[in-house]
Amino acid sequence: MADHNPFPGENNTGHFWDDNIRELNNPPPQWWMIALWVSVAWFVLYGILYPMFPVMPWQSQEEGGFSKGLLGWTSIQEYEQGVAQVEAVRAEYEDQIADMSAEQVLEDPGLTQYTLASAKVLFGDYCSACHGSGGQGNPGYPVLADDNWLYGGSLAKISESITNGRKGAMTAHKDILTEAEVDQLARFTVELAEGGEGREAGWKLFNEKGCTACHGQEANGILAELPDGSIVTVGAANLTDSLWRFEPGGYESAKHTILYGVNQPNVEQTRDAVMPAFGDAAGSLEGKLEPDQIKKLAIYVHSLGGGQ
Repeated sequence: MADHNPFPGENNTGHFWDDNIRELNNPPPQWWMIALWVSVAWFVLYGILYPMFPVMPWQSQEEGGFSKGLLGWTSIQEYEQGVAQVEAVRAEYEDQIADMSAEQVLEDPGLTQYTLASAKVLFGDYCSACHGSGGQGNPGYPVLADDNWLYGGSLAKISESITNGRKGAMTAHKDILTEAEVDQLARFTVELAEGGEGREAGWKLFNEKGCTACHGQEANGILAELPDGSIVTVGAANLTDSLWRFEPGGYESAKHTILYGVNQPNVEQTRDAVMPAFGDAAGSLEGKLEPDQIKKLAIYVHSLGGGQ
């Protein structure tokens, strides 16, 4: 092909197609070659300054086995420096919170704002799996974004719940009550939940069977109200509101709870209602919280439901 080159003197390879299409043999532009050698030089320089090569034959596994670079930079080191910078900014607020009660924190707008922002992260890490990202409650778990509290919604009670955990209990009545009594109490519960006053026969059975011991004389879950406004409760449900602790609520749900109770050992269909302890009582529980973290969470949860 090169012997019959129709373009003599041209720097081509001698390969032609369709008579005039040919492959030239020109060198790359100078700017391209400069960029190529600059990139090669940068590659070598980077490999000298920063960790780059995963295996260095002359280094043992204990030494890391990879090139460290002359600058000694590592991503972990950069991360730790970033964390240290964040903690330095937070230290001013954290030191104040450590020396104050939750009530005192709420009296300071700036500290309150910081605490709520900080606690939102804690809530997402430790609480949202059960209670939802906004406290709306996932199926089968309590809603925290309303003003209905089984154990009281004061800062002290919320802190107590987080620290020590909660384990509700209700006796299974399947071997105690007759089928007719279970039916009557379930319908009585639904009637109260729908805003009714409850029939006289229902109140009579409610009192006779000792339901008031946990649910209170008014079936609202309150056993006593103290002079300071706080309440005494064992965590029994308020039967006079429209909220149901266990979905979907209604007659069948009430009947199931009456029959099989809550957290009853050796009762196959009993309701499960357990909140783990996150404080000192948590023992070996993974993710145990420090007192200041519990204080922050108590303030955050208190803000979700308006307290009590």
